[in-house]
Amino acid sequence: MNNESPAAIVDEYLRLLMGPEPAAARSLAAPDLRIRYVGGRKMRDPAEAAAFTAGRYRWIKKRIDATETVAGGSPEATVVYSIGTLYGEWADGTPFEGNRYVDRYVVRRGRIAEMDVWNDSAEWMLVRAGLAPA
Repeated sequence: MNNESPAAIVDEYLRLLMGPEPAAARSLAAPDLRIRYVGGRKMRDPAEAAAFTAGRYRWIKKRIDATETVAGGSPEATVVYSIGTLYGEWADGTPFEGNRYVDRYVVRRGRIAEMDVWNDSAEWMLVRAGLAPA
């Protein structure tokens, strides 16, 4: 069991995942980790999230504006929100910044048990493709 605060666990997980070091990030996850990624994609391992991200971006980082914790509905669960913006390069090398994101984590017994990811990338991709107004 990890004795760090739930917020510190999430911050370290994100640092490792954005490294990208998905195997190291896995050490902070529960064995039954559930990931619901952008677009409702269901995953079970940080490596799946890293692989999806690698197909969309040449590189990407998070600028964390806030890490917020709330009670998680049971004594051993804490919900942690990471809120901020993404910056990096699209797969074609075009730089971007200011792409809003919200991640929601459930931390149980010192491990990340659930991860939900939302961001503006799909909207930005539609604008880039000329399919939505800027």
